[in-house]
Amino acid sequence: MTQDKTKLAIYLDHRAALVEYATPIVGCRARAEDVVQESYLRFTGRSGDVDAPRQPVAYLYRVVRNLAVDCLRHLSREGEPVADEVWDQMPAPVATPESEALYRDELRVLAGALEELPDRTRTVFEMHRLGGLTQQQIARQLGISVGLVNHLVDDALTHCAERMGRRSR
Repeated sequence: MTQDKTKLAIYLDHRAALVEYATPIVGCRARAEDVVQESYLRFTGRSGDVDAPRQPVAYLYRVVRNLAVDCLRHLSREGEPVADEVWDQMPAPVATPESEALYRDELRVLAGALEELPDRTRTVFEMHRLGGLTQQQIARQLGISVGLVNHLVDDALTHCAERMGRRSR
């Protein structure tokens, strides 16, 4: 029974790190949790001193990696989406009234900061950050150099960051 308690203690000490290790492999934290739980079952399923791994933590990581790769293979064989399905099943987070007020206030400060910018700087910033245009496309459309576009976007970002920083003090 002491060996089972030792295995449980090792597992609990490393569980969070094992989940973090598995998440990028399987592409989803919920699936990573499942993989880590399965690894615990395999880890505790080993019985007797003859079967006990000499490096139990390394053994757990190896089991997690192998199970995560197996999970991906299984999902790809069945044609299931690998990353987004769990998020689709989760309820949307509900914002608290306090957080909504905070975000609205931040948005108001940011809109004010954009209004303070010179017209060309604001236009370039909006085209790049909100319109999704590349700096080359903006330069072509406005007849200015790419370097100037880069400078104007940087100025706008710096100005907005300063205004947001003043607000939070």
